[in-house]
Amino acid sequence: MSVRALLLLILAVPALIVGGAMAAGVIIPVPHWGRDYVLSFLLDPEGEPLELPAIAGPEDPARPLVVLDAGHGGRDPGSIGRGAGGREVLEKDIVLALTLALRDELLKEGGIRVALTRDTDRIVTLSQRPEIARQLGADLFLSIHADSAGERRDVEGASIYTLSNEASSEAAARFAERENAADALNGITIEGQSAEVSAILVELSQQRTQEDATEFAALIAREGDGRVRFHPQPRRSAALAVLRAPDVPGVLFESGFVTNDADRARLMTEQGRQEYAQALARAIRVYFARRALP
Repeated sequence: MSVRALLLLILAVPALIVGGAMAAGVIIPVPHWGRDYVLSFLLDPEGEPLELPAIAGPEDPARPLVVLDAGHGGRDPGSIGRGAGGREVLEKDIVLALTLALRDELLKEGGIRVALTRDTDRIVTLSQRPEIARQLGADLFLSIHADSAGERRDVEGASIYTLSNEASSEAAARFAERENAADALNGITIEGQSAEVSAILVELSQQRTQEDATEFAALIAREGDGRVRFHPQPRRSAALAVLRAPDVPGVLFESGFVTNDADRARLMTEQGRQEYAQALARAIRVYFARRALP
């Protein structure tokens, strides 16, 4: 192959990728020699605009913004456990209560703006959750969930997930498969979603975005030490759809197992949720404080 043909090939491949992304309507951050460039394309000019939640906290738009995402909701209960007397305990209720406690903790200390993907028992599609963070211009995205171990009641502890195309374990892969199928299992029709485009987005995501997410995950582990009961292998990664926003660092916090008596009891009490909320709030504050340093 001649030098000229090789150069044309090198130039053509990125053009084809970007052209395909433009046709699909996406936003692609492009890292280049230490600088970050973002190519923005209109996502869906014909679709209805996304209803964005209110932002609580300081009115100063220069203040950092975190979007908190309570998993599941509405007709999607998430994982189901059994409490006293065989009463059903639903993940959607537990994580909403924990998310509200975290919001209140952040607002009480001040200085950080907070928005929630849902603050009531309603369903929000997987694609809308990170898109809310993107459209609000969020600096950080935290999705809160609770897991299930089926019939095993001995599996316990919180986990912290970051995005990766390769799951860190078989358990992480199963978790991602279950969470990514939430829309399909609950009868929500999602059109125009392309696995190929999603793969491109992940591959072209800002390296800094993923590094920031990894740093935030480490801060949760650090600030939760002694306050949060973690799984023996708390740091995990998986191809989670809810973390695919290419320009907003995102982490999924698995608060525990609704199928475990100790985890469930802790997450169902105000004191237990407060301990978790304080640890997560501290991690968020340290994360933003580091970014404010010159």
